[in-house]
Amino acid sequence: MKQLFFLLILGFQVSIAQKLSIDPSVTYQTMHSFGASDCWSMQMVGRYYPIEKRNKIAELLFSKELDAAGNPKGIGLSMWRFNIGAGSTEQGTGSKITNEWRRAECFLENGIYDWTKQQGQQWFLEAAKRHGVDFTLGFLNSAPVSMTKNGLSIGSGNLGEWNFDKSKMNDFADFLAQVSAKFNFDYLSPFNEPQWDWGPKSKSGFGSQEGTPINNEDIAWATRKIDETFGQKKLKTRIVLPEAAQIDYLYKSKTNRSEVHQDNQIEAFFDKSSPNYVGNLKSVESLMCGHSYFTTSPTAELISKRQDLGDKIKQQNIPYWQSEYCILGDNAGEIKGNGVDLGVKTALYVAKVIHADLTHANASAWHWWLSVSANDFKDGLIYVFNNGAKGENDKNKFDGDVLDSKLLWALGNYSRFIRPNMKRIKVDMAAENVLVSGYASKNQAVVVFVNNGESQRVELPIEQKNQKTDAFVTSQTENLMHRKVNKNILELPAESVVTLVITY
Repeated sequence: MKQLFFLLILGFQVSIAQKLSIDPSVTYQTMHSFGASDCWSMQMVGRYYPIEKRNKIAELLFSKELDAAGNPKGIGLSMWRFNIGAGSTEQGTGSKITNEWRRAECFLENGIYDWTKQQGQQWFLEAAKRHGVDFTLGFLNSAPVSMTKNGLSIGSGNLGEWNFDKSKMNDFADFLAQVSAKFNFDYLSPFNEPQWDWGPKSKSGFGSQEGTPINNEDIAWATRKIDETFGQKKLKTRIVLPEAAQIDYLYKSKTNRSEVHQDNQIEAFFDKSSPNYVGNLKSVESLMCGHSYFTTSPTAELISKRQDLGDKIKQQNIPYWQSEYCILGDNAGEIKGNGVDLGVKTALYVAKVIHADLTHANASAWHWWLSVSANDFKDGLIYVFNNGAKGENDKNKFDGDVLDSKLLWALGNYSRFIRPNMKRIKVDMAAENVLVSGYASKNQAVVVFVNNGESQRVELPIEQKNQKTDAFVTSQTENLMHRKVNKNILELPAESVVTLVITY
């Protein structure tokens, strides 16, 4: 008591350890992957940047190796998303997309396949495979421009109006089969964010990127055609749907997209009574993909929307992937998308979103948007700025400094250790400002702590014989740094993401 009294007088705070309980007998979803995409910077970085910088970026994203001190060299992504372009690059300014970084080449032009296209992206796809990334996925924002209604990769600007010439459906299905077979994609996502209009953003008639809306009826019709072609060619690539622009469109039936038939997509595609049911198609993976945009603030909405989605998923008995996210908008004043932040604030916000998606929506996969960005925006894991210059411009097109972010490493607290086929398990800890989730395989238990407050101490369960316990810390001063765990007490630094790995 005297020691405690003197410590308090001297201004020291005595931290009482909070007990952690782990119950691997209670399981939830089976985990699939953590990933990111190659849009749009990889076409520049992979083609023009010095090889040592490309290798460094690949190591940061894909490596599962440890350095001599036991620190991870990278975040060990288990999914790599490859953007299959529509041909706006070949059209130049005629594509009606001003920014060349947002255009994309197409493997098919004038009826001829050219597999030398998308060189920069191909470099990183091969790098992902060299590093042993578990899964690859090809996704489209638009069909090739030779198959669209307006001859462009941007939409008309009318909600629900698919910019596609349906008389060319067989050609489109064959294109998807050829590309999937060439690159041996595990998954193909043919339609991206169908709820947005993807049309001109000004009176000039120019749009911001490739993209087209599409309604549920057309998605189902096209998916059946694609499945038929995949079956004929005996492709192993699995089709995933529908990359909803917001999670509301997956489970709600009365939204601002009801009139154009772009919502209630879980029931639309996977309820057997639906006219748009595609769950019986051999090439279609039984799962739903959605994006976490515009639903993450305030915290009460972050949780309630994911609980509603989680209830719908349980009702339909179908897995869910959160397949794209970065920070957009002002998020109820909590954090703004504008302005790059390499620090811990953005990392903690995104870690909170990951936690909610995994624990309330029961997401089995979680994928970030831009793996590498040149923007003054919170959209990248890694940034490339040439002498501080920001933006998708010629200064950053050919070379730039490679800057890692706390967000990269915080995602690594999940991606590096929660591996495919792990089960989410029950964990409990009554600590203020700390989010806790747990995962397990046959010989490991992984617990991720997101500490938004002051430093905390955690009392761990009693050690078993031959148990090895490690911690990996991302904080204001550490990047997924390995720490030894003394006995059964784990230290959580202030404002940190900490992964505890128990190996039996």
